Amino acid sequence: MKTGLVTGGAAALSAPPLDTRPSAAATLPSRTPFNLGVASGDPLPTSVIIWTRLAVSPLAENGLGGMSWSTQTLQWQVATSATFGSTTIVRSGTVAAYAANAHSVHVNVTGLLPGREYFYRFRLGPKYISRVGRTRTAPAADEMPASLAMSFVSCSAWERGWFTNYLRLAEDEPDLVLHLGDFMYEYPKNFTANGVRDNSGPETVTLANYRQRHAQYKTDTDLKVALAIAPWAVVFDDHEVSNNWADETPASASQVPGFMTRRAAAFKAYYENMPLRASSIPNGPDMRLHRRLQWGRLANLHMLDTRQYRDNQACGDGWDNCPAADDPSRSMLGTAQEQWLADGFTSSRATWDVLGQQVFFSRRDRTATPDNTVDMDAWDGYRPSRVRVTNSWVRAQVRNPIVLTGDVHAHWTSDVLADFSAPDSPVVGSEFVCSSVTSGGDGYDEPTGQHPWAAHNPNLKFWTNLRGYVNTRITPASFTAAFRCVPRVTVKGAAAFTRATFVVDDGVRGMRQTFESPARSRAAIAPRSDAEKIRDTLRAESP
Repeated sequence: MKTGLVTGGAAALSAPPLDTRPSAAATLPSRTPFNLGVASGDPLPTSVIIWTRLAVSPLAENGLGGMSWSTQTLQWQVATSATFGSTTIVRSGTVAAYAANAHSVHVNVTGLLPGREYFYRFRLGPKYISRVGRTRTAPAADEMPASLAMSFVSCSAWERGWFTNYLRLAEDEPDLVLHLGDFMYEYPKNFTANGVRDNSGPETVTLANYRQRHAQYKTDTDLKVALAIAPWAVVFDDHEVSNNWADETPASASQVPGFMTRRAAAFKAYYENMPLRASSIPNGPDMRLHRRLQWGRLANLHMLDTRQYRDNQACGDGWDNCPAADDPSRSMLGTAQEQWLADGFTSSRATWDVLGQQVFFSRRDRTATPDNTVDMDAWDGYRPSRVRVTNSWVRAQVRNPIVLTGDVHAHWTSDVLADFSAPDSPVVGSEFVCSSVTSGGDGYDEPTGQHPWAAHNPNLKFWTNLRGYVNTRITPASFTAAFRCVPRVTVKGAAAFTRATFVVDDGVRGMRQTFESPARSRAAIAPRSDAEKIRDTLRAESP
């Protein structure tokens, strides 16, 4: 399971035969099935995936969203205007929504123009029309775009707060959104004693459980706004399956029986609910999620999978000083994915090479003593694997390496060193870590922006425990990261503010702090843009 290779991926979610029962084609839902929103993802220069999933009763216990077993046929349209005037529709067609796939659809819209904004929608029958989504194709491979406004986000626990950060992200109108894991949590209802709202149902173990939980999250209006505002590129972390799992090993021995069946169910539901390409269709408990997206000559986005191929966490997991963390035979990515990443660095001609991944990359030693007490679930627990990754971008002479991270429910920045054990080791890259959407509940801030561990981890440059997301603006000259926060997530509608902004200049190793936020790509447009109109319409929905 460490190879990072998936074969026969299309088999698990291949379309079953059309339902030929007489009622199948004629029976339509009695009320709208478009309750889970729309999304788009994995943009290429001439194509993008558009997604929706039908559900008249999203929390139905069988996981099918209150839909019958009949196959439904949807119409879809892609246009250059959100009004869908007849002269603006550039692509259209039909797609079958099968009960075997929880009535989810993934349309690969081809024949589009590079670097363009598009709008899309779905229709079922004569009267049910989905909300409108906004998407964008990537620039042509040989083009140098002026900028990319990209936001990244992680860790949204339903019960810990309101998804206001998703709405604020949508209001900033990014060109692209990266979700770096823990899109949903597997815990049972009332797992959190001080939760703001309840999860539905038991801990997610079966396919029906996972489908129901994904559906519940997508009933949140603020999340639906964010999904519809821009194309997404997603990767999972642990909670989309089970806390702290590693390859074929769950976190506790009691979960071992049936774990791979559970993993297969989680992967199938994840694909059904995300705007992923067919290359990510699971084959049972295997799923090819690591992939590369290119934004012209400006940036390569290397989306990593740090769960499926990793060796089990050393020393029983947790924070420890563990010799096994220095075992060169152990890997975070698996041998094949490490080589795939190294090959990507070697072939890259982009100004910026960006790693979208899940767990803390840089060193975080929690004690000032020489014993190096670190998190075994993060890259600190796989130190030779981390060195191999950094060495591969140094050898390839990557122009500007950037690591983006989720998981830890706080904003951080860190220099990436060639060797974290050597105080005079050179800086070879920069890491930006986003806080959570809600996980951890209401956070807090330190006026200094410094974590207490920074005193004995000089690579750590900034920290706040507030919840939020990160806006980036990538240009040929610089990579700017603005750390956006809300003061509380247990109260609806909190305003967002920029807590700190850091810049990496082209060709410079290391970051500098600035006190200017990056301008958004559409900030100067007036009157309201189509994207703003979509956002405001979605925002007015009832949750």
